[in-house]
Amino acid sequence: MSETPTAAGEFVRVCTLDDLELGVPAQADVDGTLIALVRTAEREVRAVNDTCTHGQVSLSEGDVEGCEIECWLHGSRFDLVTGAPSGPPATVPIAVYPVTLEGDDVLVAVPAG
Repeated sequence: MSETPTAAGEFVRVCTLDDLELGVPAQADVDGTLIALVRTAEREVRAVNDTCTHGQVSLSEGDVEGCEIECWLHGSRFDLVTGAPSGPPATVPIAVYPVTLEGDDVLVAVPAG
Protein backbone atom coordinates (compact mmCIF):
# COMPACT_ATOMS: atom_id res chain seq x y z
CA MET A 1 0.00 0.00 0.00
CA SER A 2 1.21 3.50 -0.73
CA GLU A 3 2.01 6.36 1.60
CA THR A 4 0.26 9.37 0.12
CA PRO A 5 0.03 12.89 1.60
CA THR A 6 -3.42 14.42 1.82
CA ALA A 7 -5.18 17.70 2.55
CA ALA A 8 -7.93 17.72 5.18
CA GLY A 9 -10.66 15.32 4.12
CA GLU A 10 -9.42 15.00 0.53
CA PHE A 11 -9.82 11.62 -1.17
CA VAL A 12 -6.46 9.97 -1.83
CA ARG A 13 -5.73 6.90 -3.94
CA VAL A 14 -4.55 4.15 -1.61
CA CYS A 15 -4.52 0.99 -3.74
CA THR A 16 -6.51 -0.93 -6.37
CA LEU A 17 -9.32 -3.41 -5.79
CA ASP A 18 -7.00 -6.17 -6.97
CA ASP A 19 -4.67 -5.35 -4.05
CA LEU A 20 -7.40 -6.38 -1.59
CA GLU A 21 -8.64 -9.92 -0.96
CA LEU A 22 -12.30 -10.33 0.00
CA GLY A 23 -12.61 -10.39 3.80
CA VAL A 24 -8.88 -10.01 4.47
CA PRO A 25 -7.77 -6.78 6.18
CA ALA A 26 -4.85 -4.81 4.76
CA GLN A 27 -2.95 -1.91 6.30
CA ALA A 28 -2.32 1.39 4.54
CA ASP A 29 -0.72 4.66 5.60
CA VAL A 30 -2.51 7.85 4.59
CA ASP A 31 -0.44 10.89 5.57
CA GLY A 32 0.74 9.22 8.79
CA THR A 33 -2.63 7.72 9.73
CA LEU A 34 -2.65 3.93 9.69
CA ILE A 35 -5.90 2.54 8.36
CA ALA A 36 -7.27 -0.97 7.94
CA LEU A 37 -8.91 -1.59 4.58
CA VAL A 38 -11.37 -4.43 4.13
CA ARG A 39 -12.93 -5.48 0.84
CA THR A 40 -16.35 -6.66 1.99
CA ALA A 41 -17.90 -7.30 -1.44
CA GLU A 42 -16.84 -7.33 -5.09
CA ARG A 43 -16.96 -3.51 -5.32
CA GLU A 44 -17.22 -2.48 -1.66
CA VAL A 45 -14.34 -1.46 0.58
CA ARG A 46 -14.45 -0.24 4.18
CA ALA A 47 -11.74 1.82 5.90
CA VAL A 48 -11.27 2.18 9.65
CA ASN A 49 -8.51 3.35 11.95
CA ASP A 50 -6.03 0.50 12.25
CA THR A 51 -5.47 0.80 16.01
CA CYS A 52 -7.69 -1.09 18.48
CA THR A 53 -9.02 1.34 21.07
CA HIS A 54 -8.58 -1.27 23.80
CA GLY A 55 -5.34 -3.11 23.06
CA GLN A 56 -3.57 -0.42 20.99
CA VAL A 57 -2.53 -3.02 18.38
CA SER A 58 -3.06 -3.28 14.64
CA LEU A 59 -6.57 -4.33 13.61
CA SER A 60 -5.33 -5.19 10.12
CA GLU A 61 -3.62 -8.20 11.73
CA GLY A 62 -6.99 -9.46 12.96
CA ASP A 63 -9.84 -11.35 11.35
CA VAL A 64 -12.97 -10.20 9.55
CA GLU A 65 -16.32 -11.90 9.96
CA GLY A 66 -19.31 -10.42 8.18
CA CYS A 67 -19.05 -6.68 8.67
CA GLU A 68 -16.88 -6.79 11.81
CA ILE A 69 -13.15 -6.74 12.34
CA GLU A 70 -11.73 -8.54 15.37
CA CYS A 71 -8.62 -7.51 17.27
CA TRP A 72 -6.15 -10.40 17.47
CA LEU A 73 -4.97 -9.50 20.99
CA HIS A 74 -8.08 -9.58 23.21
CA GLY A 75 -10.90 -10.30 20.74
CA SER A 76 -12.51 -6.85 20.65
CA ARG A 77 -14.81 -6.59 17.62
CA PHE A 78 -15.69 -3.42 15.72
CA ASP A 79 -18.39 -2.70 13.14
CA LEU A 80 -16.75 -1.75 9.84
CA VAL A 81 -19.62 0.64 8.98
CA THR A 82 -20.03 2.52 12.26
CA GLY A 83 -16.79 1.77 14.13
CA ALA A 84 -18.79 0.79 17.22
CA PRO A 85 -17.43 -1.99 19.42
CA SER A 86 -19.80 -4.94 19.73
CA GLY A 87 -18.87 -5.60 23.35
CA PRO A 88 -16.05 -5.78 25.88
CA PRO A 89 -13.23 -5.48 26.30
CA ALA A 90 -13.34 -2.47 23.90
CA THR A 91 -15.80 0.27 24.82
CA VAL A 92 -14.54 3.12 22.59
CA PRO A 93 -15.35 3.10 18.86
CA ILE A 94 -12.73 3.30 16.12
CA ALA A 95 -12.74 6.01 13.46
CA VAL A 96 -14.39 5.13 10.14
CA TYR A 97 -13.22 6.82 6.94
CA PRO A 98 -15.12 7.47 3.69
CA VAL A 99 -14.14 5.30 0.74
CA THR A 100 -14.90 5.82 -2.93
CA LEU A 101 -13.98 3.86 -6.00
CA GLU A 102 -12.77 5.39 -9.28
CA GLY A 103 -12.66 2.52 -11.71
CA ASP A 104 -10.55 -0.04 -9.84
CA ASP A 105 -8.79 2.55 -7.69
CA VAL A 106 -9.64 2.71 -3.97
CA LEU A 107 -9.66 6.25 -2.56
CA VAL A 108 -9.93 7.09 1.14
CA ALA A 109 -10.49 10.43 2.91
CA VAL A 110 -8.74 10.82 6.26
CA PRO A 111 -9.17 14.15 8.07
CA ALA A 112 -5.97 15.98 8.91
CA GLY A 113 -4.89 15.75 12.54
